[in-house]
Amino acid sequence: MRKEKDAEKEPKSNDDSKTEPVETAEETEPEETAEEVQLKETVEEKVEPEEAPVSPEEEKAATAEEEEKPAREKKKEEEEEIVEERVYTVPLGKAWIMPANKRAPRAMRMLKAFIGKHMKLEAHKEVEGEEEEEPSRLIISNEVNLRIWSRGIEKPPRKIRVRAAKDKEGNVTVYLAEGD
Repeated sequence: MRKEKDAEKEPKSNDDSKTEPVETAEETEPEETAEEVQLKETVEEKVEPEEAPVSPEEEKAATAEEEEKPAREKKKEEEEEIVEERVYTVPLGKAWIMPANKRAPRAMRMLKAFIGKHMKLEAHKEVEGEEEEEPSRLIISNEVNLRIWSRGIEKPPRKIRVRAAKDKEGNVTVYLAEGD
């Protein structure tokens, strides 16, 4: 029995299966000649710009200035676009009439209805024969959404102070009021 076990442990070998040498990637790739190396170096030299070296501090200052310009222009445009801005305290107490697992969604619907009514958001009306304009939108900021959902679906706040800003296109964006 020992001989059988030893025979099982030893791998079976065939004379034909003595493997042929495997070629590695290094062997298959042709080596670069001196001419090819020189050619690559000349191409690299041509690609590199011939500008004076710039220190990292100068690069940072240049990029900071470029970033500030669009930010300033964006703020100016944003201020010019705002046509109307109001601060409201939206009562959400009636959301508590709903079952516990439906209160926060109800509070969000109440907020949308309140802002739509008070900021005179036009509902999308489909009229045949007239050009279809893009309806004005109500955009609720993430901070307002988080404030309503902060205590979960069952316990939304009874009221919330928001700032509603209407732009020249008629879109209304709702933000948390300052100090909240």
